[in-house]
Amino acid sequence: MSLMMGSLYNALVQAGVGQDEAAKAAEEVASYENRIAKIEVDLAVLKWMVGFNIATTVTILVRSFF
Repeated sequence: MSLMMGSLYNALVQAGVGQDEAAKAAEEVASYENRIAKIEVDLAVLKWMVGFNIATTVTILVRSFF
């Protein structure tokens, strides 16, 4: 059984969309939500990496001049 967004499914069924089509649409939106969550985690790691790199570079520059 695929992950599905229940509230979206219910809203589509109430709007008059067939149950099969509503289930497929809710599953597709849930899969995009999972992909976006993974991208957000990867972006957070990249932000930490860039921050560490900037701090290291500034430290090296400061030590080289003083």
